[in-house]
Amino acid sequence: MAAKIVSSLSSFNGVAFLLALLLCISTNVQISMADSTSKTYKNYLQKACNSTTYPQLCFNSLSSYTSTIKTNDLKLCNTALTVTLKAASSTSSLVKASSKKKGLSKSEAGVIKDCVDEMGDSIDELKQSLKALGSLKGSDIEFQIATVQTWVSAAITDEDTCTEGFDEMKISGEVMIKIRKSIVNVGRLTSNALALINKLSY
Repeated sequence: MAAKIVSSLSSFNGVAFLLALLLCISTNVQISMADSTSKTYKNYLQKACNSTTYPQLCFNSLSSYTSTIKTNDLKLCNTALTVTLKAASSTSSLVKASSKKKGLSKSEAGVIKDCVDEMGDSIDELKQSLKALGSLKGSDIEFQIATVQTWVSAAITDEDTCTEGFDEMKISGEVMIKIRKSIVNVGRLTSNALALINKLSY
């Protein structure tokens, strides 16, 4: 009886060991495949970003979305615009908050007010471009992409106008420098998004 129990335990341990071994192999294969897929997605993003004006900013701003973008050009453009819109909204809030600060000179107040309007226009144009990009269909897709390019270009113009206003005023002070830096960043993100959209082909 004892011999049978020992034999049964030995068989059970053998099966358990084999199952554990198979599970371990399967897990390692899955990890290896996931690593390979992740590397493919990152390589795709790196190559795409290399065609933009600010490749490092492009990669840094989009690298956390590689599992969403995968190797899809349209998803890449959509994500780039979404990230840009988020940055523009954040910058707009910063500019609006700064416009309410006390102690601004008349010229500073004027530049900030103009910038609030321009960032508002830029946000509207980015929203329009996202909407248009999300509804590409029919036989005139090239024309639709051209419309998206026009919206994004207009957003860049507004952002540049805002930056120029700060440059002409020769701004100083921590808050003003922070605002300008934030606007420049949005402008670069928008420029990158446009470069990616320009490579879309149908």
